[in-house]
Amino acid sequence: MMRLSGALGLVAAAGLLAAANDPVNPTCPADFDFGPASAMTLTPATRNGARVLLAEGRIDASLPTRLRAAIEADNELAEIWLRSGGGDAAAGNAAGKVIRSFPGMLARIPSGWACFSACNFVFMGGDRRIVEPGGHFVVHMFTHTNQRDVIQETIAEGTSAAAELIGEIEQASAKLASDDNDFLIRMGVSRKLLTEVMYKQSAVQSAAHPATRYCLSQDELRRYNVVPVERSD
Repeated sequence: MMRLSGALGLVAAAGLLAAANDPVNPTCPADFDFGPASAMTLTPATRNGARVLLAEGRIDASLPTRLRAAIEADNELAEIWLRSGGGDAAAGNAAGKVIRSFPGMLARIPSGWACFSACNFVFMGGDRRIVEPGGHFVVHMFTHTNQRDVIQETIAEGTSAAAELIGEIEQASAKLASDDNDFLIRMGVSRKLLTEVMYKQSAVQSAAHPATRYCLSQDELRRYNVVPVERSD
C-alpha cells in the first residue's frame, strides 16, 4: 500500500508539472513573474550579505540613464537582479552596455523570476551572468511587423503608402537584426542564439506556427554562452 501511495504521488506530481507548462510554448511555464507592468524600478538591497540592485518592471527609454545613476550611487553594488516583460528594445541594448561598463558586475535572474524580450539584452550586459534553476530567460523573434493596425490602415490608403511602410519596416528590422548581432558579439554571447533560437520563433502567432516564446534550458544557456560561469552559490 505504501508503494502504491508513493507511485500515485509521483504520478500526481508529474501531472501537476505537465499542467504547469504552456501548451502553446512548451519550453515555457504557463505563467511568468515579470514583475510590475509599470516602468522598471531600481531598488538597492542586501541579499545574502551582498549589495544588489533589484531591477523590476517594463524597460523604457529612461532606463539607461537611471541605471547608470543607480549603479554609480552605490559603490558596494555587486549584482543586478532582473525581472521584466521587456519594453523598449533600443533602451534594453543601451542598458546592457551600461552594465558592461562596470567591470565584474554580475547579472542574475533569480529562481521564480523571468526576463523576456528587451530584458534579455539588459541581462547579457552583465560581466558575469547567472540564471538560477527556476529562473526563466525567455526569448522571441524581435520584429517591427507586429504593428497590425498601422499596416491595415496604410494598406487601405493605397498601394504606394503600403509599399512605403513595408520598406520602412524592412529597413528597421534589418537594423535591429544588425544591432542585436553586434551586441551579442560585444557581450561574448554566441550569435547562434539569434539564428538557432530567437529567429526561429514565430513573429506572429498562427495555427501553423503557434509558438512565439522559447525558454532556454540550463544546458542551452551555457551552449550559447548566455551564462558563461557555473553557479558557485
